[in-house]
Amino acid sequence: MTLQLAAPDRTRHIAREDGRRVGWSEWGSARGTPVLFCTGAAMTSSFGFGAEAIQELGVRLLCVDRAGLGGSAPDPNKSLESYARDVEAVLRSEGIARPPVIGFSQGAPFAVALAGSDVVSAVAIVSGQDELAYPPTRQMLHPDVAGLVTAIEKDREGFEASFAARVDAEGLWALIIAMSAPEDRAIYDEPAFSTAYRRSLAEGFAQGPGGYVRDLTLAMSRWPTQPETITVPVSLWYGKRDTSTVHSPDFGETLSTRFPKATLHAFPDEGGALLWTRSREILGDLLKAG
Repeated sequence: MTLQLAAPDRTRHIAREDGRRVGWSEWGSARGTPVLFCTGAAMTSSFGFGAEAIQELGVRLLCVDRAGLGGSAPDPNKSLESYARDVEAVLRSEGIARPPVIGFSQGAPFAVALAGSDVVSAVAIVSGQDELAYPPTRQMLHPDVAGLVTAIEKDREGFEASFAARVDAEGLWALIIAMSAPEDRAIYDEPAFSTAYRRSLAEGFAQGPGGYVRDLTLAMSRWPTQPETITVPVSLWYGKRDTSTVHSPDFGETLSTRFPKATLHAFPDEGGALLWTRSREILGDLLKAG
């Protein structure tokens, strides 16, 4: 399957009150309907999705780089809540009020944090990382992933220092490919796709591994915003052939029961690349909800 990839139409930044730079990229018309996008692990805002769907649906897709990744400066106090404040500052600077948001893979807890801070009007979680430290979910984890959750709980700072010393963009790419189902590797291994994905990861590590490593520990800890408190509509999208051990161990079944207004879409014959294979469907559904 050949997918259309497009470079951002615009790349911008603002300065926060503490002087930190927060950068973001956009696709689509500047007058389009705003939709936020929270990227996966170590990915930056240079790598988007759904170029044709964005044009057809009149979407203005905005992706704000998390602190320490891409166009955003590091933040020693980075948290899920601080990310929400950065995004809120970007939206305020653009005159945008409560757009819907898509959270892909490790971007899922960041999208949930935006909902918890009343920044967005609806959420789509696509092949999303679950709240892995949530006790019922934790019992279903692969032993290696459960071990990471435990190590972060015991000593987050020590884990971050140790992990940062042995992770880089190429190693993460190799891990992503190793954990991917054949259906996903067929997409990720396409030359144009893999080049864009790997470039995004390289940009994610350009300021050092700290931004990604902090994202990892935040995502693998208990989420400060619990799904049960989210009042906006949430749609969850999973392919049941997704073999990533750091997504949802039961393809969103438990997670979907925790959101008061949730709809679960599960596809038995697809993997985790739904963000690219079902872009139009995901965006269309989200626009209706938001």
